[in-house]
Amino acid sequence: MKHHLQFDFIADKKKNTLTIRRELLADRQLVWDCYTKSELLDQWFAPAPLTTKTKSMEFREGGHWHYAMVEPNGTEYWGYTEYLKIKPIDYYTSLDAFSNAAGEINKDLPSAEWLVTFTDKGENALVTTIVTYKSLSDLEKVIQMGMEQGMIATLEKLDKLLLTLKK
Repeated sequence: MKHHLQFDFIADKKKNTLTIRRELLADRQLVWDCYTKSELLDQWFAPAPLTTKTKSMEFREGGHWHYAMVEPNGTEYWGYTEYLKIKPIDYYTSLDAFSNAAGEINKDLPSAEWLVTFTDKGENALVTTIVTYKSLSDLEKVIQMGMEQGMIATLEKLDKLLLTLKK
């Protein structure tokens, strides 16, 4: 049975934002857990064939998530997320940046503020992510780096994980 789940990827070049809206076949609590627990994030947060590994995570206001997306050959792409505001199962805001294995932010690559909102859509959850970049050139750079394709592939991995968790 093929589900037609909502997926929107909207670039607003006046506001330097990306809005990514995705419906998921699970209730909001389970989807929230998949976004906020490292043992679940490690199972889906990277486009295939990459995997994810968490170096450290404290999901709390002022906390962080330091992780790597890992290619099958072992090449690592590090990221660092700092959590700003959290309202459990409704939303969180964070600062997201590329980093190195030590957690030092790479100032040559775009960083952004993320607002991730979780709402009910019938029996499903709808996740709306608004990513705000400092400049139009930063927004254009992540689009050129394949952000849309990466998000599609990553969220497909989340779909598969949710199917196994709901059993």
